[in-house]
Amino acid sequence: MAEENKERNSLTGIAAGSAPDAEGVRPTIMVAAFEGWNDAGEAASGAVRMLAKAWGARKVGRLSEDDYYDYQFSRPTVRRTPTGRSSISWPSARLSRARIPGTGVDVLLVRGVEPTYRWKAFTAELLARAAGENVVAVLLVGALLVDVPHTRPLPATLTSDNERLRTELGAEAATYEGPTGILGVLADAATTAGLPTASIWGAVPHYVAQPPSPKAMLAIVKRLEEVLNMHLDVHELTEDADAWERGVNELAAEDPEVATYVHQLEEAQDAAELPEASGESIAREFERYLKRRNRHERGPGDAQP
Repeated sequence: MAEENKERNSLTGIAAGSAPDAEGVRPTIMVAAFEGWNDAGEAASGAVRMLAKAWGARKVGRLSEDDYYDYQFSRPTVRRTPTGRSSISWPSARLSRARIPGTGVDVLLVRGVEPTYRWKAFTAELLARAAGENVVAVLLVGALLVDVPHTRPLPATLTSDNERLRTELGAEAATYEGPTGILGVLADAATTAGLPTASIWGAVPHYVAQPPSPKAMLAIVKRLEEVLNMHLDVHELTEDADAWERGVNELAAEDPEVATYVHQLEEAQDAAELPEASGESIAREFERYLKRRNRHERGPGDAQP
């Protein structure tokens, strides 16, 4: 019964309740991240790229580049083949597909650059592609600059306007008002289309905003593990996060003003978390640890199909 509850209390478990489409395509969760305004420290796009690599995602398409991008703003890049021949890589949104190991659910991974033009048309085309891939739920991944100290665990917040997802996933209600990026537009369009939609937002300390931000990426990946009820090997990423924190510590030690500011952020965060820094928060973190450990020990072959 406990295993069934863990399956159900995840987006994967919710998606598993849907049937394959008429062509036998398995129910699919769209997981999307876009470089640019929504991707502080490239933590969100890095997390989705990690999923694609871990699961051997295969490319299934891309959205039309010329319709959506200003190439003076999002410039193409030159790459070299192993033979030395140059190749132009154009800004785009790439779609790839993979199976979530040990489940009857697939993911449609969307990675690319936030479009410059025609956002309504862009989201409409993306959701039309999603419908063709039997997408039954949407998970959007972003990262933003926040007043948080790099020395503390960086938060990755799960939000949703969907009451069922808030109940079953423990998501928070979205309360933000103000300017938005393509993730906000896509969330609104997906919700309007009737797709259960949630968002993960990782926090990047604003005073170390330059990419990469492996500690924020690690926080996002751990939240993805919970929401998708899966396990990834994060050993290398954990080492990168530890090295990043040591490097920022060294930089802060060389600048008294930065060191003082970091100390102020630590005190503010510790004071804000003090009321719950006891049984409830410890139990919650321990439960998350046990879920990750159980999935790792069980292995993909032992999970329910």
